[in-house]
Amino acid sequence: MAREIPKAYEPQDIEEHWAKAWFDEKLFRAENSGDGPVFSIALPPPNITGSIHIGHMLEHTQIDMLVRWHRMKGNRTLWLPGMDHAGIGTQYVVERALAKENIRRQDLGREEFERRVWQWKAESGGAIKGQMIRLGASCDWTREHFTLEPKLYRAVLEAFLRLYREGLIYRGPYMVNWCTRCQTAISDLEVVHIEQAGKLWHIRYPVAGSNKFLVVATTRPETMVGDTAVAVHPDDERYQRFVGKTVMLPLVNREIPVIADTYVDREFGTGVVKITPAHDPNDFQVGKRHNLPEIDVMTDDGHMSAAAGKYQGLDRFDARKQIASDLEKLGLIERIEDITHSVGVCDRCKSEAEPRISTQWFMKMKSLAEAATGAVTAGLVEVVPENQRTILLQWYANIRDWCISRQLWWGHRIPIWHCADCKEMVPALDSRVEIADGHARAASAPTKCPKCGGSKLIQDTDVLDTWFSSALWPFSTLGWPDDTDDLRTFYPTSLLISGYDILFLWDSRMIMMGLHLTAGAEPKDRIPFRRLYLHSLVRTAEGAKMSKTKGTGVDPLQLTQQYGTDALRYMLASMAAPGTDIALTEDRILGARAFANKIWNAARFLFVNLEKIEAQGVTLEELAAPEIRTGAPYPVPGEGALAHRWIFSRLSAVATQVNNALENFRFHEAAQTVYQFFWGDFCDWYIEWVKPQLASTERDVALAAWRNIFAALEAALRLLHPVMPFLTEELWHRLPQPADARSIALDKFPEPHARWEDASAAGQMSLLQEIVIAARNIRAEMKLDPKRKVAADFSSAGPAIRKLAEENRDALQRLATLSQLQIASGHLDSSGAAVRSTAQFDLRIAYADATDKQAEVARLKKEIERLAKDIELKHARLADESFTSKAPAHVVENLRKTLAERRIEHQKLLDRLKQLES
Repeated sequence: MAREIPKAYEPQDIEEHWAKAWFDEKLFRAENSGDGPVFSIALPPPNITGSIHIGHMLEHTQIDMLVRWHRMKGNRTLWLPGMDHAGIGTQYVVERALAKENIRRQDLGREEFERRVWQWKAESGGAIKGQMIRLGASCDWTREHFTLEPKLYRAVLEAFLRLYREGLIYRGPYMVNWCTRCQTAISDLEVVHIEQAGKLWHIRYPVAGSNKFLVVATTRPETMVGDTAVAVHPDDERYQRFVGKTVMLPLVNREIPVIADTYVDREFGTGVVKITPAHDPNDFQVGKRHNLPEIDVMTDDGHMSAAAGKYQGLDRFDARKQIASDLEKLGLIERIEDITHSVGVCDRCKSEAEPRISTQWFMKMKSLAEAATGAVTAGLVEVVPENQRTILLQWYANIRDWCISRQLWWGHRIPIWHCADCKEMVPALDSRVEIADGHARAASAPTKCPKCGGSKLIQDTDVLDTWFSSALWPFSTLGWPDDTDDLRTFYPTSLLISGYDILFLWDSRMIMMGLHLTAGAEPKDRIPFRRLYLHSLVRTAEGAKMSKTKGTGVDPLQLTQQYGTDALRYMLASMAAPGTDIALTEDRILGARAFANKIWNAARFLFVNLEKIEAQGVTLEELAAPEIRTGAPYPVPGEGALAHRWIFSRLSAVATQVNNALENFRFHEAAQTVYQFFWGDFCDWYIEWVKPQLASTERDVALAAWRNIFAALEAALRLLHPVMPFLTEELWHRLPQPADARSIALDKFPEPHARWEDASAAGQMSLLQEIVIAARNIRAEMKLDPKRKVAADFSSAGPAIRKLAEENRDALQRLATLSQLQIASGHLDSSGAAVRSTAQFDLRIAYADATDKQAEVARLKKEIERLAKDIELKHARLADESFTSKAPAHVVENLRKTLAERRIEHQKLLDRLKQLES
């Protein structure tokens, strides 16, 4: 039977069952035809090398909440999933696996290595998809895409060729960040800067033809063999006489000029800097201004090149030590400082990045950034939070050309062929794709050089930066460059949810590429998404960024196994206020798990207490069938209607609040609102208030009460569904549903109902709750046994308030655990009693009725004595100047606050003792 709910809530069985059912039934497939509003969102494609981490869990929870909400609102809703081929990351993983077999990719050759990577993908890649399915992500898995699949490869070809022909993509030598481990260029955004200990060497450069020296400071002496100048500021009077002269480059004995350039900071170091145009981005620009030669002294794998002379073949860090040692022997080291400085490392392998000149493919970004700036400032792309919009616009204003080539074998190979005879670059003829060995490649490779007619054409060996294909994601996944039904229906997408840490890497580039490449008369038709929400980061309880290497990372799969997916989702959502990071603590997860238990137990209570109404010949279908629920609220005969009117009025208000919160990305407000409604309004007040009606032998009373409570429960489940999908799906199916009903996810999300709104019921119930809470607070202060009933007096000058209390006397006595409640209009005497006074009423419980006076006096005296000693100790500690001057400020402040609280508590106990003794 539907009401046979197990006593214990075991989320694992429920979640695995429904996750499989949703996937197998293709429940979340979106229709690209029909009428009505559309909501579409693309999943930020996770890397095939990865597994679910806590950041994914937060992001996917927020996306899924909005997707389920829009779907329940009746929108044609598409959450489009997929995976990213993760060029550097995947190649690194596979190369590491090959190294265990003592195999280098160069030993295999490009074709065989690519085959091995595809094999790895089939066997091990994309585990995150299964994890997402298990965690209930309501994606349309029938539309899943992969950035290296033929359809998306064609989109990449089309984008590259179009941009190349427009002159926006070019090839040339430029300063790049080079990863010696991955042996590829990486973008500025893929370099992570970390603080580490180092040394600053002050080196004497002899001035040619004199006995003087210019002293430069450097953290990288291994690059000095590539110096082609030293520079000073043109207005620095200390060095003006040296400008135009030369210095001898130590160890190399090559004369290099002394130049003047405003780039030099006169206040930093000695005011003299070495210029190494091939190994520093700022020096590169200085070199261009002064026509300096560029000497690359390193190889791709981080060893010194032939240009380094006698240091050729040394690892760059070994060369640093050797050069420093040689300089010391020559007496050319003036001093060495120990410093802490920022060092750029590859985001993938953590090797120290090497700035160096390299011939690469670049994309001109200025014109694209200007168009994107216009779209953002015009509000065509709404960015939330607002401060991230400012950051995005600043980045667009200072944008640099994008190095889009990578020296990898895994990725989208650049569709350009080089003529062996005349060096002409020849692009693919068009964007057609052919399948070879199950994988895509350009189908229109050129066969003849258009310049010299030569037939020796060799395809460029580089691949495109992974972020290039990702920048096309919102429209390539919908069929672009073809004019597809999906593209017409779902593009522009409605929203992108992303971490702010990839705002520049991905979000900003999608805006630029969408505006430039997609069809549409107006920018509003070409933007990739109408809204961009940048979510918080999840941090440790201490507020630090989580790190696997530091042992502070959290595995969300382990947490969901322990506490349940719904509990973790709720915890993350309830803390996800825009613009603030989340501190993950076990207490918060335990609180979320307790909420899931509360929902389960509330539903179980109702189902296992149906016997009395069933004994009257009433079936569950008569109480909770869909058409019955639609007719709620039902009037309850007699004086018990108030709680029912109130709960449906609350439902209407809560529906408004949750809808508004989700519309404005206030996930924490949505989660906390449904929590307060279900735990507080529904469980703690409504169920407790109407229990006698549910058990009533009067058929009309019980029938109406049961119908209302099941209608309210079902509506509450639909309110909860976006944040806690598994639990709500399970309980929803235990209620009678239409024969064709498949899922709560396809039911309607609650909307406010004018006929439910009842300001009078809301006000009256609020007052009655205040009376009960006042009585409970007095009982708590008296430390009464929770089950012990005591008498209380109630008074109010307002006749309507007295009448309300009179009509609900039984409920007030039951919920406040009172033996009786005397209602009067006069003022209540506080002598010998505890009194709660508000603007509308007084409530009094006499000490004589509630306590053993002698025992209570003894207890109070003991507690007063304990507090007095504690106050004395804390006061003495704060009076100790040696403590207050040395202790951290927050420790002293907390002690002051605690002392103030103890004094207030002490005075309350003194007042109560005085009352008892009088």
